[in-house]
Amino acid sequence: MRSPFRGYGAPLLVAALWSPFVPALAESTPNSAPVAASSVFVEPELTLDQAVRLALNHNPELASARLEIQAMEGAEIQAGARPNPEIGVLVEDTRTATRTTTLQWVQPIELGGKRAARLAAAARALDQANVGLQAKQAETRSAVTSAFFEVLGAQEQVRLVQASLELARNATSIAGKRLQAGKVPPLEHAKAQVAESGVRAELAQSNSELQLARQRLSAFWGQGKIAFSRVGGNAEALPDMPLDQRLNELLSQAPSIRMAQLDVARRQALTDSERAKRVPDLTVTLGVKRANDLGRTQAVMGLSIPLPIMDSNQGNLLEALRREDQAREALTATTLKLQSDVSQSMEKLRLTREQVKLLRTEVLPTAQSAYDAAAKGYELGKFAFLEVLDAQRTLFQLRQQMLRSTAEAYSAAADLDRLLGQDARPTGQNQE
Repeated sequence: MRSPFRGYGAPLLVAALWSPFVPALAESTPNSAPVAASSVFVEPELTLDQAVRLALNHNPELASARLEIQAMEGAEIQAGARPNPEIGVLVEDTRTATRTTTLQWVQPIELGGKRAARLAAAARALDQANVGLQAKQAETRSAVTSAFFEVLGAQEQVRLVQASLELARNATSIAGKRLQAGKVPPLEHAKAQVAESGVRAELAQSNSELQLARQRLSAFWGQGKIAFSRVGGNAEALPDMPLDQRLNELLSQAPSIRMAQLDVARRQALTDSERAKRVPDLTVTLGVKRANDLGRTQAVMGLSIPLPIMDSNQGNLLEALRREDQAREALTATTLKLQSDVSQSMEKLRLTREQVKLLRTEVLPTAQSAYDAAAKGYELGKFAFLEVLDAQRTLFQLRQQMLRSTAEAYSAAADLDRLLGQDARPTGQNQE
């Protein structure tokens, strides 16, 4: 079954990080009822799919991009409009007996393919607006994904600090009992109390960071208040590495490439439009003339065409040609930059995956064993408290590093999807 995370695993590292030695702890954030803004309603536990869907439906920047499409549709309609006719009345002589009245219908006729060139340019601009919306949607999905995992990581950081606080409390309790038994000096018990106070301060900071992360996520669908209690998802999986074949397929379809290609096409159409303007338009005149002194009505017909002697639109054409060349160079630059950015994101994803695997399989188990041995030895009077404290601090720092590396892996995967415009993993599922 397809994961609700579309190829991202959730960095819920509870079991892997601290479940072997710490019982389940209550959530630091109270389970208050969700607060909905306008028509937006979010369940108390938010999934990535829900967060992305809310952002796509309610994000103000996406609404602006959709309005841009509608504006370009209006521009395309206007580009297809033909010149309006003119109607005129000409009166010669003010005396009724000798007055001549002429009624004229004047119709300009565009030549040289001007209308077709305008329509082509407007169509490419509309295509650009549509691709711009797709690019903005990809950026939004990427940003929401990063913010989602930021909240998820902050939740796990709170749980991690809570676990460390529990350990610090146990250490303080043991030190107090040893102090009462006369086995350690008062200084050792004081050190344990100081260490516990330090963890309490870090817990307060972690709770604050979690609250800020939740606010940042809620802002993507235009909510001033947080409408969810927590985020949830898969507990252990890492984002997969994209296949090279899949990556090559998506590179040519990336929004930035398509946008640059459409800009070249639009510039070509604008060049054609300026070239067409060098062809003079024809003006046809039809009408009737009433001469009172002759007592009859006469037909009037005429043709007029300007002579492009003084102005042949050569300056505008030259500008359009250079703009077209500029768009082609921009396409080349965009392609090179995209390839570089994708390579960097791929390398970051590969490196962070390896770091997480190494921490998960080798480093953390070793640190856990070292802490367990130090704690047991301290209980039996074999080790000093400083050794236990050092082992605990090392274990805590390694768990934090694992959280950071996992979050960086999701950030790299999200950035890769932003660059390519869609999920680069073939199945959209995590395998690890």
